[in-house]
Order: sequence, then structure tokens, then C-alpha cells
Amino acid sequence: MFTSNIGRPRFFFYSLSLFIAEADAIVLCVAVTIGFAGLINSMLGPSRQGLAGAALVVSLIFVALRGNIAWRRSQDANGHKWILWSYIVFSGIYAFLQAGTLLVIDFGNPESAPGGLNLLGLAIFGLWCTILWAKPVAGSNINELTAVFDFEGSLPAPARGLKAAATSAAPAEPRATAQTARPAPQPFGRPRPAGFGKRGV
Repeated sequence: MFTSNIGRPRFFFYSLSLFIAEADAIVLCVAVTIGFAGLINSMLGPSRQGLAGAALVVSLIFVALRGNIAWRRSQDANGHKWILWSYIVFSGIYAFLQAGTLLVIDFGNPESAPGGLNLLGLAIFGLWCTILWAKPVAGSNINELTAVFDFEGSLPAPARGLKAAATSAAPAEPRATAQTARPAPQPFGRPRPAGFGKRGV
């Protein structure tokens, strides 16, 4: 399950599902640790360490999951290893910075949010798009194709009729050839000698 190749649609939906699940997990961490009211009214620094630690652990778990599906997609498309590892490493760095941001962000001052985190997020998104749109290797999705289309089932009725017609029409050509190859019929009796007029003239 965690080692098979995946195509573009599955990679897209897996990534979207992990993004939604990670956002829900971060919200759950806030609710379990200090609550939303406590987060807004809390002082910067040590009072948010429990929240930052929980958010970091959760984010690293999702980094591992995203790295797994990116690795499987890279295998499917035979992508460049540096793109894959850059995506995984940048995602890990983003998880650390995101957890650290919870310690220093002031919700009453929007300018306290670091702009470098947004730039790193754009770089990760660009790498993700590169992995998504990589061209699959020929024959890598044969298992997915056979799972969608049943090649081993019986032929439908029109296909069986066409196949029978083709089979019955195939030997007709040798039979016609054999008829044309027969020699022409000869007249009964002895053949007449060649010459002009009557015999002896």
C-alpha cells in the first residue's frame, strides 16, 4: 500500500486529503492544549511551548506521509531525485518554522507574521506541482489500467459476431484460388492434328 506507484489523480487527491487532515490536526492541537481564547490572549514565548511542541510533532508526521506519496509519484514518473528530496527537506523546515511561529506571532499585530514562511510555502508548492505534472514512465500504470478495464472478461455480443464473420470469411480466398488453378477441360477422343484443309493436302 505504501510502496506502490501512484499516478497524477491519486497524488493530487492524496495531497489534498493530507492538507485538510493536517489543518484539522493543528486546530485540534490548539483546542486540546490552550484553547483558541487562550492562544489569542496568551503571552508570547513559554506559555505557548506545549502548543508549539504538539504542532511540531503533528506536522512532522504529515511531512513523512507527504514524503511517502511524493516518493511513490516520483517512482511512477521516474522523476529527478533532487526535486523529491528538496520537497521533503523544505517541508520539514516549514514544519519547524511553523511551530516556531506559534511562539512569536502576535494576533493583534498582523505584521508580526514572518514573510519568509510564505516564500518557503510557495517554493514547496512549486516543487509539488513539478512532481504532480511529471510525465509517467511508459508501462508504469499497467496495474491501474487493468484494474479499471477488464481485459479478461468475455467479448460482448457484437464483438463475437464480428469475430465469427471474420473467421468464416478468412478461408474463402484460398478456395477461390484453388478453383482458378484447375486446368481447362479437354474434349473427348483423340485430338485433331494441326494443319489446313483435309488430310494430305
